[in-house]
Amino acid sequence: MEAKQTVFVNEFTNGILDPNGEMLGPVQDGGYIVANTTPGCWGPMITPCIRGGHEVTKPVFVEGAEVGDAIAIKIKSIRVTSIATSSGNDKPIEGRFVGDPFVAVKCPECGTMYPETKIEGIGQEAIRCANCGADVTPFVFTNGYTMAFDSNKQVGITLHKEAAEHIAQQGRYYMATPDNSVQNPIVTFAPHDLVGTVARLRPFLGQLGTTPARPFPDSHNAGDFGQFLIDAPHEYGITKEQLEDRTDGHMDINRVREGAVLICPVKVRGGGVYLGDMHAMQGDGEIAGHTTDVAGIVTLQVKVIKGLTIDGPILLPVAEDLPYLAKPITKKEKEIALDLAQTWGVKKLEESLPISFIGTGANLNEATENGLQRAAKVLGISVPEVMNRATITGAIEIGRHPGVVTVTFLCPVHYLDEIGLTTLVRDQYRDVLE
Repeated sequence: MEAKQTVFVNEFTNGILDPNGEMLGPVQDGGYIVANTTPGCWGPMITPCIRGGHEVTKPVFVEGAEVGDAIAIKIKSIRVTSIATSSGNDKPIEGRFVGDPFVAVKCPECGTMYPETKIEGIGQEAIRCANCGADVTPFVFTNGYTMAFDSNKQVGITLHKEAAEHIAQQGRYYMATPDNSVQNPIVTFAPHDLVGTVARLRPFLGQLGTTPARPFPDSHNAGDFGQFLIDAPHEYGITKEQLEDRTDGHMDINRVREGAVLICPVKVRGGGVYLGDMHAMQGDGEIAGHTTDVAGIVTLQVKVIKGLTIDGPILLPVAEDLPYLAKPITKKEKEIALDLAQTWGVKKLEESLPISFIGTGANLNEATENGLQRAAKVLGISVPEVMNRATITGAIEIGRHPGVVTVTFLCPVHYLDEIGLTTLVRDQYRDVLE
């Protein structure tokens, strides 16, 4: 099939990222993907027929992407379409799943695995097994809220009981759930523990990446959530070694927003770019476990980077999201540094640019070690050198608790030259370099 300049996406997976599954496209190298994404976490979590805990787009085949390459994904725009949403901290309900409530839901009455459901009324008992009528949701809120957004999507406020229940009666409308989505709208639960809280919107993608080398439940395509798959009793169980086939598309890093560039590994032919799990806002760490799931319209541009073999993503955040120490050195700072170099007889100063390596693991310590190792491997340097650079010219920042971090630092340009990223990185920060 001839590759298209723009591929429009409004189809979704059943929660499983399968390298042998159908891909949309292909899209041209340098072309665009425009997607209407579904809300990510809570809706799929209360929809047992979705087997991954999320509902992401079907992957798109990128022309020319082969295993061992990388794909640079430029996030051109993110627009929230939901009018309201609900979220909060979760509590799994024992007896309603096999090993993992995100992946393998079982009806507690009739025993049906991955049952189809129907909505009866509102509240946390509204999700019913279509086969026997039992309350089948595997999760409830410990503390939750319903939030409405202004028409310009600048702020949100949390609502009282009456307003939350009004929204719950028309869940798909208020969440702007895409036509082909099968998830139950989480606003059906009508949580209202927080009332009158005001929050700024800064939307980003919790899921963005490429298809892993083996079937993964989408929310578990990461080093922390992926731990639950190791020796799991359901059909998607894997070994610790097989977890290396992940691509870390589920990051929940709030810096993966409009204007950023994400460089992703290609572990299957065509890459299989997918996205979803848009959030309206989130503080570093997503410490509640969840944030404001929303539907939205996303435009991406993809570019194949031949021969750049990476284990996990590399992020080029927008300049204002960079840690203070990792911001590009200004002309004035260079002038001061050159004077200092002359004083001390240093003949040449490094030219450097920011880069951010994603690390994931069972906990934040393991994630940090993973990010340091990935940076060292890609750049061909030692882990101690990366540690020093991240300490004096960067930072370790939490993406998601318990186990996603970014290792960011000013990287010498001659290192970037060797892996073919200098032009891409320089273009990303051209405005602040001039």
